[in-house]
Amino acid sequence: MSPIATIAVSGMKAASQRLEVSASNVANAMSTGALPNADGTLPAGAPKAYDPLTLVQSDVAGGGTQATIAKASQGTSASYQPSAPFANKDGLVAAPNVDLAQEMISQLVAKYSFAANARVLKASDEMSRTVIDMKV
Repeated sequence: MSPIATIAVSGMKAASQRLEVSASNVANAMSTGALPNADGTLPAGAPKAYDPLTLVQSDVAGGGTQATIAKASQGTSASYQPSAPFANKDGLVAAPNVDLAQEMISQLVAKYSFAANARVLKASDEMSRTVIDMKV
């Protein structure tokens, strides 16, 4: 595979991962859980809130990109839901910090990034075919 194609494929993989991360965050945006105790542990039998994910993208030496999925730094915050069975005495639960507007932007970035890298891959293929045709 040509270096151009390798770079484009790495971009397409990163775009796919970006979309997966965003879809997971949107799907679990309402997945609340118990607030941790002062020592960081959860009450016995209480569910844990969804920890939002983030995509960390970095350059690869020689070209391309590498994407790593990590937990978001500000994963949850206290939310008032007194009817939740695992709410604390103040009616608070842990809710994921998911910004749906930001997730929509992330999904659009993934869409356009994937499409742009697919066009690069197609152009690389066409150039290779032209070179092969010239040699024949």
